[in-house]
Amino acid sequence: MARSTGRAWLRRSPAIPSPAMRLVCLPHAGGSAASYAGLSAELPQQVELVVAQYPGRGDRYAEPAVEDISRMAAQISAELLALEPAPVVLFGHSLGALVGYETALALHRSGVPPLQLVISASPPPRLAGGGDTHLRDDDELWSIVCGFGGVEPEIAADTDLRSVLLPTLRSDVRTNELYQPPVAPPSLDCPVLCYHGIGDPLVDEQQLAEWGDVTTGPFSVRRRAGGHFHVFQDVGGLIDEVLAEISVDAHRRRSLP
Repeated sequence: MARSTGRAWLRRSPAIPSPAMRLVCLPHAGGSAASYAGLSAELPQQVELVVAQYPGRGDRYAEPAVEDISRMAAQISAELLALEPAPVVLFGHSLGALVGYETALALHRSGVPPLQLVISASPPPRLAGGGDTHLRDDDELWSIVCGFGGVEPEIAADTDLRSVLLPTLRSDVRTNELYQPPVAPPSLDCPVLCYHGIGDPLVDEQQLAEWGDVTTGPFSVRRRAGGHFHVFQDVGGLIDEVLAEISVDAHRRRSLP
């Protein structure tokens, strides 16, 4: 089991004794635990929100980035396994989708597979990675990232904030673009739910069916308005849909002979 370095990777918002379920969110490039903190208000009382805080942001700003998705997943899965046992739903968006997939593999290998893997705004592992955005100069990189809609206009126009955020963004984009999928990974057996933001310029919708190859369990693709950052629109509706899908899959499994 990987040993944690620096501060803890997981933020529980709030910590719930003996939760019925944990929704574990893995943020996008440039995202932090704070990006997903608002989801807690949309969850049922006994569902605990857990969000990964990657090094290099928030209260881990002074720590060096970990630019290896499998290492990130090892740290996250180790901390999850150290918590009081509870069913885990992994929800990864963009870069976080690959972190979520690798975390699911780590939990699967440990004999404690996730209840469900929800991925969003990412090509499947075999087709992920590639690109040279991380090599662009600061102006071009900032322009590209802001063009995806994930940076508020007042932040995009703030040169001081830009200088603070750019190193982390570049590091995350590099991590995503240099990703290498695992060789001959085990098949997951949990349901996989894949979300696509309509009009997302970073994801070819035709490729998303390949996410179904990572599991022997149920697989489905859902489309939502909002482009690459659809997860921050109608958050309540998104959470309701994810939880309803878990209930459907649980009923389906109980009905099997």
